[in-house]
Amino acid sequence: MTQFPHTRLRRTRMTAWSRDLHRETSLSPANLIWPLFPTEGHDQEVPVGTMPGVSRLSVDRLAKAAKEAASLGIPAVALFPHTSPARRSEDAKEALNPDNLICRAIRAIKDAAPEVGVLTDVALDLYTSHGHDGLISDSGEILNDATVEMLVGQSLNQARAGCDIIAPSDMMDGRIEAIRAGLEGDGFHNTQIMAYSAKYASAFYGPYRDAVGSGGVLKGDKKTYQMDPANAREALREVAMDIEEGADSVMVKPGMPYLDIIRAIRDAFDVPVFAYQVSGEYAMLEAAIAAGVLDRGKGVLEALMSFRRAGCSGVLTYHAPLAARLMGA
Repeated sequence: MTQFPHTRLRRTRMTAWSRDLHRETSLSPANLIWPLFPTEGHDQEVPVGTMPGVSRLSVDRLAKAAKEAASLGIPAVALFPHTSPARRSEDAKEALNPDNLICRAIRAIKDAAPEVGVLTDVALDLYTSHGHDGLISDSGEILNDATVEMLVGQSLNQARAGCDIIAPSDMMDGRIEAIRAGLEGDGFHNTQIMAYSAKYASAFYGPYRDAVGSGGVLKGDKKTYQMDPANAREALREVAMDIEEGADSVMVKPGMPYLDIIRAIRDAFDVPVFAYQVSGEYAMLEAAIAAGVLDRGKGVLEALMSFRRAGCSGVLTYHAPLAARLMGA
């Protein structure tokens, strides 16, 4: 008779209670951040064609979404405003307007659901007429230092409106140190910075750009400031710099195509790591679900579990409300 080894790894998999007992990684609504797209108007819900199930929401509807997040146990929302072309300009001056769309959205959410954290994107692409994250010289170069000065003003504008986490996604050099100094100097000692430390020049951002209105205006690409998808060690240098400059947490973007980067950062640094399951990832999952080749509930939760297994403290995902309901079922 064939002799088997004493260790049989299937033993602990044989029953549901045993699988629960031996599960190495947990996933709960507390690990989710829900990205939302503010838009102008009242009682507006405008579907984003390239992101099935996702809509731009007017400020009054954002307040309702924040209450929904609270009821589902989702601890934070992230805001990415759809800025109308009339308010976009070469110098992105709308980013500094204390009554701009994102500032009104922050105040409405904090009034409606003060227990929900509000994360705000800091980059100029939401306000520039050319769709880039920074100011541009006459020769077409993205100006690092002049952009950083604007980013500090944008951060302070959003902090004054009541946001809890500043999330710079621009990938300019030195911006974390400058923003941290600006926040401290203005008395915002407890405002967090979640740095987009490893943000790649990815093909997966297209639907997002449709959602915020920058896709049709973007001139060229963002390869001179976002990271090359071929590079991994460079991501560790970016993270090290952002931690040294004062980041409270770091982010990898996109998510699933960069799980190796998440794991490398988590192993190298004792700092919370987040990931953004970006619009292209969401759209791919939704396309597979619509085609009948992926079970919605199982597929969504398995994808999110992969981030946790790789080392993420949390995930920005458009599937946040669905996932929270599935976990609460």
